[in-house]
Amino acid sequence: VQMRLLPVTDEAQVWCQDVAKRARRMGLRVEVDRGNERLAKQIRNAEQARIPIMAVVGEAEMAANTLAVRSRKAGDLGSLPVDNVLTLLEAASEKAIEMQEVDGFEMPPPKEAKKEQSQEA
Repeated sequence: VQMRLLPVTDEAQVWCQDVAKRARRMGLRVEVDRGNERLAKQIRNAEQARIPIMAVVGEAEMAANTLAVRSRKAGDLGSLPVDNVLTLLEAASEKAIEMQEVDGFEMPPPKEAKKEQSQEA
């Protein structure tokens, strides 16, 4: 498994299934967590299973069509558009490297920087 989607709500579960189908069509190995556990435990279970990429999905992510991405090695990678995540994962899979090592990958600005930028405008 290359990525595990961690839905926060039942609605997110359905949305995650759709994202997983898209990923599988691209040849990626993606699974959706059943969501029976607390989020912290879902993350810990995925890390213990050595899943390289986890993506937390709640109402905000569904509305913005993004995934809150977390790497087992690099930690929190921030919120990224679904299409970007799938494309980066596909490229990483082809090169057998970590997603954050793919050329052109940029870490999103920290949440504090986003707040400062919006206050400056």
